[in-house]
Amino acid sequence: MVDAETPTRKRRGGGRSGNAARRGTAVIEQSAWRIPVNTDHPTEPLPPEGVAAIHEAAMTILEEIGIEFLNVEARDILRKAGCTIEGENVRMDRDFVMEMIGRAPSQFTLTPRNPDRQITIGGNHILFGNVSSPPNYWDMELGRKLPGTREMCRNLLKLTQYFNCIHFAGGYPVEPVDIHASVRHLDVLYDKLTLSDKVMHAYSLGRERVEDVMEMVRIAGGWSHEEFEATPRMYTNINSTSPLKHDEPMLDGWMRLARRGQGLVVTPFTLAGAMAPVTMAGAVAQSLAEGLCAIALAQYINPGVPCVIGTFTSNVDMKSGAPAFGTPEYMRSTQMTGQMARFYGLPMRSSGVCAANVPDGQAVWETSNSLWAAVQSGSNMVYHAAGWLEGGLIASPEKFVMDCEVLQQIQRYFEPAIVDTSAEALALDAIRDVGPGGHFFGTQHTQDRYTTAFYQPFLSDWHNFEAWEAAGAVWTPERAHRVYKDIIGSFEPPPMDEAIRDELADFVARRKAEGGAPTDF
Repeated sequence: MVDAETPTRKRRGGGRSGNAARRGTAVIEQSAWRIPVNTDHPTEPLPPEGVAAIHEAAMTILEEIGIEFLNVEARDILRKAGCTIEGENVRMDRDFVMEMIGRAPSQFTLTPRNPDRQITIGGNHILFGNVSSPPNYWDMELGRKLPGTREMCRNLLKLTQYFNCIHFAGGYPVEPVDIHASVRHLDVLYDKLTLSDKVMHAYSLGRERVEDVMEMVRIAGGWSHEEFEATPRMYTNINSTSPLKHDEPMLDGWMRLARRGQGLVVTPFTLAGAMAPVTMAGAVAQSLAEGLCAIALAQYINPGVPCVIGTFTSNVDMKSGAPAFGTPEYMRSTQMTGQMARFYGLPMRSSGVCAANVPDGQAVWETSNSLWAAVQSGSNMVYHAAGWLEGGLIASPEKFVMDCEVLQQIQRYFEPAIVDTSAEALALDAIRDVGPGGHFFGTQHTQDRYTTAFYQPFLSDWHNFEAWEAAGAVWTPERAHRVYKDIIGSFEPPPMDEAIRDELADFVARRKAEGGAPTDF
């Protein structure tokens, strides 16, 4: 609810973060906050003629088949832009689509209330976000799947803030169903903005929710309306309703953030064999068509507004119809979409996902497959990178901690020191000194470097079996549970000026008194 006449006081928006995740007692020795740069050449499974074929298929879908836009205002805008409108179906000429796509930046920044948490999206940067939107929660202490609560949501937000390998906050890390849907966004955004100083997300689920979130983010940053709109401060992610539809509330939020210059991510949810063709090429082409048309709309409304093309193309189990994730097909479709995103000059979003029900071996290998597919594809934003289970129906703190171990290893993998070929790194003098049959433990070359030479895990156990057994034979999820509980027990929120905190609380109270947001979207 934006009031342009509301006076804005200039205040500090959260202070300097430094190593903010480790104020107080350090539960683990984690990697420092940084924006990883993907130094690998992306995997490109498509030959040039394959890129051309998928592009042609996507353009044919937009020109000849069309996408249903269930939002009247969006159809009116696209009608003025020269698109063909028949009922709710919109067909777009490829020249119009490519002209609009050409307006979108290939790289941009998102600057939250703490400027030290600014992130760069695009280029070779790769960023990881927390699990978002599961309705259920599981941890080892409960031992069963339960609907999400505000306390569960707050604890996952604390993990989001604590871990430096998590760069942005997605939607609710678990849906707190103990808060009425009309005011849920107010309470959760208050928690998110006071427990974290990282980049925030808004669900595009109706006018009130989007406007409330934008205003709360503005208040938290201590910005005027002009300052809020001068640079992207937050973002939304919308999903098409595959096949070939965009719904009313998501398009409404998409257009509202577009007008105010905020970040826009569109991620079609195309499950091959169910919501898209059973072939990966067909599923990717459909996904691109559903994403590109939304970006074209945003660029027509506000040329140059930052946009990201997302992919959530996987397959179903053809025996049961259940979604599958981290599969070979998922990996290839992610790589293919990354290749097409570079063809269009757009940043890309993918996900760290699995179909496992608990944080077990299946959860690890499927999530690792999807995370490494994100690396191979050149993804810039990786959603659900920590904490996702059961195809997005469960959030788990143990899985969150386990995933952060993998994310830290991926970030270490990118460090230039690993592929340093300087004379010092080649260590020929040390090799001469040791000679055949010796060892390098005592050399000066090793002594100078042993504390930083290799990645040091905070969760993995590198003891042999006997030592592991003598220490209690603790399996990985149990160790992750202990780390989770220690983090929550010692967590300290990032600083926030009391005047800002009070203003946020007053805003939440006022909007609740006004009834919050409708629940019949």
